[in-house]
Amino acid sequence: MPYTLSAPVHSELLIKKSRFIGCVQPMADRAGAQAVVQALRQQHPGAAHVCWALLAGGQSAAVDDGEPGGTAGRPMLDVLRHQDLEGVLATVVRYFGGVKLGAGGLVRAYTDSVAQALLQVEKVPLQRMSTLECSVPYALEGLVRRTIDGAGAQLLEVRHATLVTLRLRMPEAHAAAFMHGLNEAGQGRVVWEEPG
Repeated sequence: MPYTLSAPVHSELLIKKSRFIGCVQPMADRAGAQAVVQALRQQHPGAAHVCWALLAGGQSAAVDDGEPGGTAGRPMLDVLRHQDLEGVLATVVRYFGGVKLGAGGLVRAYTDSVAQALLQVEKVPLQRMSTLECSVPYALEGLVRRTIDGAGAQLLEVRHATLVTLRLRMPEAHAAAFMHGLNEAGQGRVVWEEPG
């Protein structure tokens, strides 16, 4: 089962006078990751490199930011993959200390920065979510709302027309049982729609 992180966690390493400031944090997409990297560049204007790796499905990325190709972003991404993570951004800000580390030294430094941060982080199981939409007569709106609250689902939208249409989000694993229970309680008056 893939995991994500509960909150951002930082690490700091000093290797041959170079300072490596690592961070791992939950991140859904590349746009969010690029915003974080941009903010890091502003917070650390004297840094030589801001390397990053994002593991987020089809939006994954590995960026060396001027380090020799394959010595920063890719090794950082590999650490995330080996931890069975998804929806996670790893960043490492490097202040150059004047001593070159060589390709192997760089790979170890960036890998260790991410690994040190991951040692302190709380991993949480990643839940796939389902969006459901149903229409019911006005008389059943209260019942549906109570059932949604009782299931811990998130009510996204309610539209009132000839019928009341409710759109909600809940963990995919509970969706079938929720729909079955609501169908029973609604005595066949609940109509399920494809969410649009």
